[in-house]
Amino acid sequence: MTKTKLFRARLLAAAAMAGTSALGAASAAHAADLPKFEVYGFAMLDYIQDFKKVDPDWAATLRPSKIPTTDGAFGSDGQSVFSARQSRFGVVATQDIAGKPLEVKFDFDLYGVGDNAGQTTFRLQNFYGKWGPILAGQTNTIFMDGDIFPNTLDYWGPAGMVYIRNPQIRYTYKSGPSEFAIGVETPGNDIDPGHIREIDPSLGSGLQGHTTLPDLTSHYRYDGDWGHVQLAGILRQVAFDTAGTPDNRPKGHKTGWGFNLTSNIKVGPKDTLHLGVVYGEGIASYMNDGGTDLGPTLNGGPVVTPPIVGPPPPLNLVPDVLPLTGLTIYYDHYWNDQWSSSIGYSQTHVDNTNFQAGDAFKTGEYASVNLLWTPEKHILVGGEFLWGRREDKNGANGDDTRIQLSFKYSFNSSDFK
Repeated sequence: MTKTKLFRARLLAAAAMAGTSALGAASAAHAADLPKFEVYGFAMLDYIQDFKKVDPDWAATLRPSKIPTTDGAFGSDGQSVFSARQSRFGVVATQDIAGKPLEVKFDFDLYGVGDNAGQTTFRLQNFYGKWGPILAGQTNTIFMDGDIFPNTLDYWGPAGMVYIRNPQIRYTYKSGPSEFAIGVETPGNDIDPGHIREIDPSLGSGLQGHTTLPDLTSHYRYDGDWGHVQLAGILRQVAFDTAGTPDNRPKGHKTGWGFNLTSNIKVGPKDTLHLGVVYGEGIASYMNDGGTDLGPTLNGGPVVTPPIVGPPPPLNLVPDVLPLTGLTIYYDHYWNDQWSSSIGYSQTHVDNTNFQAGDAFKTGEYASVNLLWTPEKHILVGGEFLWGRREDKNGANGDDTRIQLSFKYSFNSSDFK
């Protein structure tokens, strides 16, 4: 891990963003320091002044996919938000077992998602055990590179990067500056029924993702004095079926795949350039924001757009994997030992199918710039300007601008020894 990770608002430490943590590496090199048990975390408050308005459940962060493309969809512009949801608490324990370091890690923050979206509630981040090269549990997917996450204050961060923590089993092999990891991870398919809902509401409401095989992920990473480069890949079965129909038809599966090329390049003694480009089909579940894995395609014949007058025509509809491209470019600059800034841009772009609805997500853009003050390693105060934009398949678009002020106080039990 580079020194540039010291001020990252999202991280507790470099170990929080890597399946093979710095603590695990240190314990392998210094077995005499084992066993260890540490408690860590931080209290963080965000004040956000939003000049427009996003989905209220996601007001405490900026996700382009949650920006409305219809004026007034969530009410009048302007909103003031206070949030402590980024706050985190965790423990990590290491000991030597049969000549290999065993690390167990558990941590959580308070940012509710899914059914808990918009709430300040428990959200599991990492919970895994790692013995030597074998890891089992939940942590960063092998398909992602957490080190390209810049020093943003915003919780969700760049839209166009791979970012998800998955339950998984992985094996990691290291030799000098090279690292190879391979594993299987829990699948998750997200399907957009599109216009199917308007032609046959019962069919559209029953169409769902169906997971039958784990996702296969791997990466190769090379670390040098100049930074690092990583190439990751994923191969997955993106399946679907229909609840409440005879034999759950229509049903079937497609092959999802993707490649994620990332790099950190050191500039001077501390500055870092973060770069990432990801492309694939049926990989939206792994992206930080935007898109679905499957969308309906009309094979043959003219494209039929509801409303339809009279009996619906016979249609050859097949859910298909959606091509997706993600880009991230950020620069972390250190003015001196206490002051730093991060500036950059990120984008997610989806190639929509011909039978997705007009309001289907097509492109999400995200940009930010900030100024951070770290008078001491346990204290971070900063301000950030953020801009986001969403465009739908039909060309409708909306944007959002906001200012965020954050206060963060970190702790570690090792500080009290």
